[in-house]
Amino acid sequence: MAASSIKEEIANCLGLEVASNPKLLAECQKICEIYGITPQDLQYKWEAATYEHANNFASVREAARFTSDSLAGVREQIKRELEQGSGSAKKKTPARSLASGVASINRNKMPFALGRNIHAAQRVLEPQIKAEPDTFNSTEISVGLKGSGVVGPSMVKFRGPKSDVESKKKRAYRYMFERTGERGQVLDTQIEEMAELIQQHYGIQELNDPANSTDEEVFVVGRITHDLDSETKLTESTLNLETSRRLSDHSGKRIAIQFDPALKIRGGAQGAGGLGLFPGAIVAFKGKNGGASSFSVTEILALPSLTSSPHMKPSPDDDSFSMYAACGPYTSDTNLSYKPWDAFMQVIRRVKPSVLTLIGPFVDTAHPLLQSGEIDEAPLDLFYRIFLDPLRDFLTLSPGSIVILVPSVRDLIGTHAVYPQCEFSNLVTKSDPRIRLVPNPGVFSINDVTFGATSVDVLFHLRKEEIIKRGQEVDSVVSLSSEDNGADPLANDCRHLLQQRSFYPVFPVPLDLCSEVNLDVTHSVGLRLDNEMEDVAPDVLFLPSRLRQFCKTVHTTTAINPSTLVKGVYSTIDVSSSAPGKSLRERLKTEVVKMGG
Repeated sequence: MAASSIKEEIANCLGLEVASNPKLLAECQKICEIYGITPQDLQYKWEAATYEHANNFASVREAARFTSDSLAGVREQIKRELEQGSGSAKKKTPARSLASGVASINRNKMPFALGRNIHAAQRVLEPQIKAEPDTFNSTEISVGLKGSGVVGPSMVKFRGPKSDVESKKKRAYRYMFERTGERGQVLDTQIEEMAELIQQHYGIQELNDPANSTDEEVFVVGRITHDLDSETKLTESTLNLETSRRLSDHSGKRIAIQFDPALKIRGGAQGAGGLGLFPGAIVAFKGKNGGASSFSVTEILALPSLTSSPHMKPSPDDDSFSMYAACGPYTSDTNLSYKPWDAFMQVIRRVKPSVLTLIGPFVDTAHPLLQSGEIDEAPLDLFYRIFLDPLRDFLTLSPGSIVILVPSVRDLIGTHAVYPQCEFSNLVTKSDPRIRLVPNPGVFSINDVTFGATSVDVLFHLRKEEIIKRGQEVDSVVSLSSEDNGADPLANDCRHLLQQRSFYPVFPVPLDLCSEVNLDVTHSVGLRLDNEMEDVAPDVLFLPSRLRQFCKTVHTTTAINPSTLVKGVYSTIDVSSSAPGKSLRERLKTEVVKMGG
């Protein structure tokens, strides 16, 4: 067997670590040549050796990594077998017989991490397609795929998160390394930044500590909290306020809140008649502490909302585009046939939208069949067969289109299981430049129209934790649209995100929903709605939720709940060409569609 051929076979059999490490590749080749075994035999030997010493899932994951140390152990095992099989004469054992006893292992019952690692290596050896960097300076995508016959510019101009090494490293941070002090500092910083914004917006000269007794009314800013040991919903009787250590004379001491019967709400949405409060919300109150270990609130000051950036100059070129968006799960809990996804792709092939935005989970770790191990494919191979191949066929059929992928913390094909979550690796898409990768949550723009998207059901979490405090409206903000009347509960939940400037302002995560959000507080900068896009709100927000699907105008932002594709629901967006005097709201047409409806 030629040297290049045996190296390729070794890399295919032994996984990503070997395929990407020339030193390991050379060592494996040397073992095969010295002991007269095939790369397949070496693979079986390694699997048997690592599986034998892995008695729990954690050790299985560690054993699945092919390193110089694990290779040394396999080499010693081969030596021992040779010595035992040949006796004192040390007669050389035929290559195939070395694998006896391990070749009969049922590979479908092997630890999932092993199969996933081995199959991934096959993708490394395939010709890679060089992608342009996903920076905010990137312009039109130039698509050229070897052997596909598709060469040409995209119909749209995509701008996404910065893809320099430092930016990617920040998004793909090491998790499970949070320190209590760092968490506290981040939470304090969030209060202090919002306090500065509130002072500027309302012209407040000085903020006070709510724990200090006062004879006069003062302004305070802090975070809504309740008893963390309690699993009950927040109520007025369990509502506390904590401020930052810098803004407090008592190291951020929590204090109970009481509301005056003649409570006023200043600066809220006109027609709302109240304001939602939930754990983690940063709020501004006016009132006083009369020395009764509680702060009496006479006025709630609503936070100012983010506003969208102005769209000033019309483009000399045609900047119209269409977008279809769908959210996972993409198949029912009873099977892995992905029938809703197949039906959706039939629509996409017929319509050929300029942009296709897909939000995870794609290969869902919560799927019963995947949890029980009743699957014969590695997760990445399943993704390639079900999603990537049809997407690349669509892009060949519609060469001017692009696809945008947003991951979920429940995705088996992702390497990051915390929130905020980095984008998929290029291995997932085979580095296809027509498929753009966005983190979760992520902010990106198409032809200068800004989009925000997350796969976490933040609206359901807000509705579950929120209490509404009614009061007299003072200096209410007049709506810019007749659709935004302030009385819509779902629209007001979307308004919370714009006011709190966060994709996930709830803190802590509700106890019964912790499995849905592995929140990393120390990296909360990745949750900012205005992240990397200056101090402005996205023009369109994708907020998939188990709540009823909708398209709503909230202040200057269009909020869309596209539901899930497993329910047969997706959303469409059409943006007409810009023209003098034509606002984005006049150009934007959104709809939530039910397949077959």
